[in-house]
Amino acid sequence: MSTARPEHNARADALRAARARDSQHKRRRVLDALQALENTGTPITAARLAAAAGVSAWLVYADGVREHVDAARRRQAEHDSPPTPAVPTTGREPASMASLRTDLAVARAEIRRLRAEGDKLRNRLRLHLGAEIEGLERAELIARVADLETNARHLIVERDARAAEADHARRRVRELEDDLTAARESLRRIIRETNT
Repeated sequence: MSTARPEHNARADALRAARARDSQHKRRRVLDALQALENTGTPITAARLAAAAGVSAWLVYADGVREHVDAARRRQAEHDSPPTPAVPTTGREPASMASLRTDLAVARAEIRRLRAEGDKLRNRLRLHLGAEIEGLERAELIARVADLETNARHLIVERDARAAEADHARRRVRELEDDLTAARESLRRIIRETNT
């Protein structure tokens, strides 16, 4: 039992390390794709970046990645539209808001797609299981039910026999305990009589 825990810990550590490596690799791909989009002047959106990096869109919003995306968007906005001193800035550029709206729409579409896919898979599983049940011949099902009933009857008989054996054993134990008590009492009496 003591060797199972270290093996389990080693496996868990290996899985954690593999997940960490995979996460770092995906983040590196996102940053590389971000650099490529920025270099080509392509407007940066979460959906476009996720598609270019081959990752899911949620990773673009993860800590450590989001900051790079925001900085790249700011650089693009500064490069595309020079600042106009007459208009005060609010800290948010319109391109950023439009980009966020696009990202939100893409995320909602992805959620709808995933829900539809989940429903489709559930329906396929339901149909598959139904086909398995319907594929069996009725006579085969009846024979299987009869076999199960026969096995159940045998198990009940065996259970009752074991219960009767247990009752008999308990009675025998009580009898032997009574005999042992009587033998001890008789032995004590003989010892007392011998001593006197």
